[in-house]
Amino acid sequence: MSAAGRSAGLLLFRVTGTGGERDVEVLIGHMGGPFWAGREAAAWSVPKGEYGPGEEPAAAARREFEEELGLPVPDGVWLPLGESRQRSGKTVIVWAVQAELDVASVVPGTFTMEWPRGSGVQQEFPEMDRFAWSTPEQAAELLIVGQRVFVKRLRAQVREETASPEA
Repeated sequence: MSAAGRSAGLLLFRVTGTGGERDVEVLIGHMGGPFWAGREAAAWSVPKGEYGPGEEPAAAARREFEEELGLPVPDGVWLPLGESRQRSGKTVIVWAVQAELDVASVVPGTFTMEWPRGSGVQQEFPEMDRFAWSTPEQAAELLIVGQRVFVKRLRAQVREETASPEA
């Protein structure tokens, strides 16, 4: 599989709810650039990026998080959320880390592309132009379709921990 065929990402989460059933909120980012401008539904993503055959997926997830948010990865246990094959054919692997992060502190990384297309003018755009904490229900509308499974898996893990008797 080519380098463009695999991506790795890191999904920050915080536990919500009191008493009965615990739940989560996840940190997702709106994809930057002119293609995504003005779109909301299915225009958000887990911070992630491509990696090549010589790079470990976890190292790529860390690198991409730091590039896209301009912040170090918070300390915490990495919970594996598995892989998902996207409509494009790309396979994405994601981990989750429980942490707090102030979205106002984010300094997004940028990319350069010709815009408008065919103009010969190179412009710089943020890789992700804004970030937000979202409930699983909000994330189900905002995230691109192939990444919604990661929030479902995370929510199930957090709820399973609540249901398990403590040792």
